[in-house]
Order: sequence, then structure tokens, then C-alpha cells
Amino acid sequence: MGKLSGRIAIVTGGNSGIGLAAAKLFAAEGAQVVITGRRKAELDAARTEIGHGALAIQGDVSQLDDLDRLYAEVKQKFGRVDVLFANAGLVELAPLEGVTEAHFDKQFDINVKGLLFTVQKALPLLSAGGAIIINSSIANTKGMAGFGVYSATKAAVRSFARTWTTELKNRKIRVNVISPGPIETPIFGKMGLSESQIDEFGASISEQVPLGRFGKPEEIAKVALFLASEDSSYIAGAEIFVDGGMVAV
Repeated sequence: MGKLSGRIAIVTGGNSGIGLAAAKLFAAEGAQVVITGRRKAELDAARTEIGHGALAIQGDVSQLDDLDRLYAEVKQKFGRVDVLFANAGLVELAPLEGVTEAHFDKQFDINVKGLLFTVQKALPLLSAGGAIIINSSIANTKGMAGFGVYSATKAAVRSFARTWTTELKNRKIRVNVISPGPIETPIFGKMGLSESQIDEFGASISEQVPLGRFGKPEEIAKVALFLASEDSSYIAGAEIFVDGGMVAV
């Protein structure tokens, strides 16, 4: 029997990268998985890749109507949620002098507003003893040039986990945070950098990782599974860095 047998798990941003890897592992461990994403073609391909009867619901977490539609469908089909991996997010780089209102709003709308309402609107369906997992980033603790707005969004969601752990304790719902370091995902191709800049950035970051390499989405997925399962039954409000040692060393 799998570690998530019989559980209903939602993974936002489950159409690629970390979200897809987590959704595949959750399904392999027995969960009925529901994924969300903005791009239908990618979402449909991900659903096929996940298998195990996964359900894909197109939507943008920054649009509250989309979240309402997501949870209405989940309620109708399954009646509850046991695991919520609030993973959807984006990163765009800009130095302080280059930050615009649009740059700020786009990242806060998805990374902070979207995540907050993803969790809030799930609450009526979340079962007692359920697990909420928030995907943050080591950027919430490190002062990396150009990451100012993104880092602030990730610090905000890490803070949410502390508050929500207290607010949800009577329902025995555990809220925990994963903070990945550099991971091999499509997000690096969406940062507005040229291919040569991406290569240069990747080489620079790898030199800062004690383990000397980027991580793989599957390595984050395994930590998400741990936090979703009874293996982590006495862990709440915690932040787990999965970063090859970048923050600790």
C-alpha cells in the first residue's frame, strides 16, 4: 500500500517541473491527484504522464473565479481534500531601479495572492489531519541581486506557514514549507534571459552549491511526499531547505 493510498491530493502548477514530479510521485503512492495549470496543452500532456486517473483542471491561481471552479469540481467529484501542494509560482528578475508596477503585481498576484487564496478556498474541503505544503525558495533568506521582488514573495509565503500552523492547529492540519535551491526546471527559461545568460547564470549558481550541481524536480518531490504523508506526522510550521547545502554552509 502506498504512503498516500486513498487520499485526495491537489497540486497547483502541476503541469511541469516540481509540480509535475510531485504529482507523479503522489499518484504512484496511491493518491487521487488533481493538477492545475494555466496552459491546457501542457496540462493535458501532464495528466497523461501522471496516469493513475489523474484529473487536470485548467486555471490561474491568481484568478479567484478559477479557484472557485477548481474546488467546486473537486467537491463534486471527491468531496474533500487531504493534501494540498501549493506549488504554482513564477520568477522574473529586475534590479531595484528596474522594478515596475507590472513586474511587482505579476509576481505578488501569483506567488502571494494566488497562494493565499489557493489555501483559503480549500479550507472547507480540507480534512482534519490534512497536510498543506507550500513551495517557497531559498531566495526568501538570501540577498541575490535582481531577485528582490521574487524573494519578497517567497518570504511572505514562508511567513504564512507560521500563522496558518497556529490558526489550523485545532483541525490538526499541518502546514510546512519546502524551500528549493537551484532546480532543473523550465522556470529558468521563463526568466527573461537569453540562452547564453541562462548558461552563465547556471554556472555561477552551481559554483555556490556545496554539492556542485542543480537539483532535480524528483528530489523536491520526495520531500513533498514526506510532508504529505504520516512520515512527517509531528512536523508543523517547518521549512525544509532542499538546496544542496547553499543556505546551511
